[in-house]
Amino acid sequence: METIFEPFFRLLDAYPGLVLGTFVFMAASSLSFGVMAAVRVRNSVKRRAADISIQVGRRAHENPRSLRYSSIKAAQKLLDYTTKNYSESNDKNVRTLRKQLLQAGFLDPRASAYYFIARTALAVGFAIAAFFAVPIFNPEVTAMFWPVVIGVGLIGYFLPGFCISRRIARRKAEHRAGFPDFMDLLVVCADAGLSMEAALDRVGRELADSYPSLGANIHMATLELRAGRTLSDALEHFGDRLGLEESRSFATLLQQSEELGSSMTEALRVYSDDMRHKRLSRAEEKAYSLPAKLSVPLVLCVFPVLVIVIMLPVFVRLKGGM
Repeated sequence: METIFEPFFRLLDAYPGLVLGTFVFMAASSLSFGVMAAVRVRNSVKRRAADISIQVGRRAHENPRSLRYSSIKAAQKLLDYTTKNYSESNDKNVRTLRKQLLQAGFLDPRASAYYFIARTALAVGFAIAAFFAVPIFNPEVTAMFWPVVIGVGLIGYFLPGFCISRRIARRKAEHRAGFPDFMDLLVVCADAGLSMEAALDRVGRELADSYPSLGANIHMATLELRAGRTLSDALEHFGDRLGLEESRSFATLLQQSEELGSSMTEALRVYSDDMRHKRLSRAEEKAYSLPAKLSVPLVLCVFPVLVIVIMLPVFVRLKGGM
């Protein structure tokens, strides 16, 4: 046995650092390969388990006796019932709601049903949360308990409408800011000889980065034109989605130009100048209203500090008798 390991011992005596480094390298390599093999096996097991869970989920989804299948069917029936009784109604309020949802960017035909369900669920959920939270945070509240619960429930009831209004206002501000640029680019494309469909497609792609919502609506208008709708109908729907008077006037202008046979390029150029003047007028209006808006913080915040700084030395001298 000693004769077998004698060359190894000689090598260890001659080169101890080399032998130690070799052993360290072999140990690290074995550890690395072992970890990699374990991770690979674990990932393979995870993929197989995921495939099995997906298959089980599909079977549960297809199985009429499963709880998931029953829940999905119940939710679908609720959505269908709400859509049938609200979204497809000819009531004026429902039509106004659908127009507001379109302006907010919710293009799903069942958006009205989702809105009513969300409003009811938030009202009930907020009321239940207040029912359990008010006694915990303030046990002495007795007379104001039910008014607080009802008030919190009303907050949940009106919260979706408030969120929709804020979203519409934000999108309208973006549309109003980008509409003059849209008109300028449309005039450039019309001067270059492009048709209205090609010009809308080109302008929509150019405005997609600066004004995403406006670019998306222009792209939808081009899709409607490709689907076979007339230019007047597509631009009318485009104006309804934007919710701006400028867009409706633009649709009317192109429709009249097409019916009367006048030059569409000249009409676009005149309307583009009008949009540019309107944007300049809005900027001047904001600039002129700035002093009136600044008067309130000046009176409440700046002027009292100035009065204190000026009158404090006089008060100190009078109080000290100097």
